[in-house]
Amino acid sequence: MTKTLHIIGGGMAGSEAAWQAANMGVHVVIHEMRPKVETFAHRTGNLGEMVCSNSFRSDDDEQNAVGLLHWEMRAANGLIMHTADQHRLPAGGALAVDRDPFAETVTAALRAHPNIEIEHGEIAALPDDGHWIVATGPLTSEGLGADIAAATGRDALAFFDAIAPIVYADSIDMNIAWMQSRYDKGETEDEQRAYLNCPMTRDQYEAFIDALLASEKTQFHEGETAQYFDGCLPIEVMAERGRETLRHGPMKPVGLTNAHDPETKPYAVVQLRRDNALGTLFNIVGFQTKMKYGAQADVFRRIPGLEEARFARLGGIHRNTFINSPTLLDNQMRLRSRPHIRFAGQITGVEGYVESAAMGLLAGRMAAAEILGQTLPPPPQDSAMGALIHHITGGAEAKSFQPMNVNFGLFRPVEGLKGGRRGRKDRYKAYTDRAKAAWSDWLAQQGSVPVSA
Repeated sequence: MTKTLHIIGGGMAGSEAAWQAANMGVHVVIHEMRPKVETFAHRTGNLGEMVCSNSFRSDDDEQNAVGLLHWEMRAANGLIMHTADQHRLPAGGALAVDRDPFAETVTAALRAHPNIEIEHGEIAALPDDGHWIVATGPLTSEGLGADIAAATGRDALAFFDAIAPIVYADSIDMNIAWMQSRYDKGETEDEQRAYLNCPMTRDQYEAFIDALLASEKTQFHEGETAQYFDGCLPIEVMAERGRETLRHGPMKPVGLTNAHDPETKPYAVVQLRRDNALGTLFNIVGFQTKMKYGAQADVFRRIPGLEEARFARLGGIHRNTFINSPTLLDNQMRLRSRPHIRFAGQITGVEGYVESAAMGLLAGRMAAAEILGQTLPPPPQDSAMGALIHHITGGAEAKSFQPMNVNFGLFRPVEGLKGGRRGRKDRYKAYTDRAKAAWSDWLAQQGSVPVSA
């Protein structure tokens, strides 16, 4: 009788884990609580639904660590990256996708796979036996989260994550806004015009900051100790760190020329990125927020060009849960106290769609190899995936462990290269060349482990 791999959660990590294991010939059951049990952030029951940004960030596989991770996932027949490429939207050098068709395609591919079943319903406790991957992500249900905390013998760790608002394109004043990617980045005209830009004078910027700081914000429960993830800070938190913080962050005016007034340099610029293929929706880049809904509409309509903006979705904030992986997981992503259970995705302490899917890819392959009685060699530490899994399963300092995006700081140094900014380009290229060779060799070693297309 075929042994079954059970996966709790059908997000990026769970979907990728199921795809990889099923392609190795293992029977997989995905347990997804939606749509029977909803979350505040999800809108559908689709697998792989994107609830925050629609961007997988930089697609540069020679100078950017997340772009390198894209490359490694494509080389490993990754479902998430293949589907993202199918539904790609113009976004300069970034990989942005049309979120609804993306999730629909992921769901259809998993439903059509002969080795995959999908069961809808909540799993409220960790199982006692079998082969399991917990890929419940940041919105782990209350019951399962409590059981995970009890099983690990320590309090659940958490941080706050925020969502940016989405605007209807036909409500944006194009007599003020213009289309341009920063520094005209992109190989095609669509890529070079992938972002919508709203300029601000100094007075407008100062008035915006005043309104932002004075706005009514969501208050958390007394005793809440979760922190913010630095890569997804609410804009009002950034503004509280200094009035110029936003102007040197998501509102920086560099690399842009106002098409309506080329001679005047904007003091600040708000960028919006296309959120669907039709171009009817745009999300406000970097504008995650914990402002209350009424305050959001008032503050965001102070942005030139958005005075009459209509919102398809306002921003929000939610509590994300993750475990202290360096102390709890072994290098096969198994829970040390219950090795029949693996963890994957954002709950392990990685941050971002791509990083979550990457850990799902590894967990799926590791679990499938174990079920098949085969030995999967450890991912090479010099690859992006190897550097990331090494960080979360032992490389990070457990006492200060916090969610982490993939970055070149996780990589072992390449000897003989120049330091500092002047040598950075050569150093990053050396990292990516070394990583691609190591990852290709690792995939080749798995010749005995069948992975079909």
